[in-house]
Amino acid sequence: MAGTLILLKNAGWDLHYMNIANGNCGTETEESERIIAVRRQEALDACKLIGARHYESITNDLEIYHTTEVVAKVVAVVRQARPRILLLMSPTDYMEDHMNACRVGVTAAFARGMRNAPCGPPVPPISDEVTLYHAQPIALRDPLRRSVPAGQYVDISSVMKMKREMLAAHRSQKEWLDASQGLDSYLDTMEMLSREVGRMSGVFEYAEGWRRHSHLGFSAADQDPLSEVLGDRCIVDQEYERSLDGS
Repeated sequence: MAGTLILLKNAGWDLHYMNIANGNCGTETEESERIIAVRRQEALDACKLIGARHYESITNDLEIYHTTEVVAKVVAVVRQARPRILLLMSPTDYMEDHMNACRVGVTAAFARGMRNAPCGPPVPPISDEVTLYHAQPIALRDPLRRSVPAGQYVDISSVMKMKREMLAAHRSQKEWLDASQGLDSYLDTMEMLSREVGRMSGVFEYAEGWRRHSHLGFSAADQDPLSEVLGDRCIVDQEYERSLDGS
């Protein structure tokens, strides 16, 4: 989602960035505490590239669960950041951590204004409207290998260089994915997938795809700030919209 983040930054928006898990399992060579420190610094480096505020991770890999404790910590971040746009993982993906992170993020956003919702550390509730968008899954397919279309496409062609630089900041992630999942250079994989999403859009050379979450509990029904802010750099897939109504 780096391309969309960069475009929002260029449009004058403040960026907030959080990895819920600390990456402690993403290595074949390092001890846990060492790789956690490495991953944290890489995240800080990536944030610095695009001027994003960094929030600390709250759990180890494979320990992202929809629990009161985990949700409460993310509620605190949502209330601090006060997002109008919340970019989240896909609800379905190849890895449980990704899907659980998505679910935790949705619940935390829903609880942003609930005065009695667990929040740790305590942060006053907020009443701001927020619109949630889900990224496409890795490899653009769900866990059952089915292709996942996007509801709208963001043209990232003009910021691909910066997107690549931001991803390259996560050096240990590249080494881990190359060794464990056979992605070769994950920078080249990212470009390939971005080009494929651009092809799916029917318009753009490189794109990121998004699906807008239900407005219920979050905002007015017709709010789509991503399209409003990015203008002709964001197109809505009308066929996808029609499919939501079964037509």
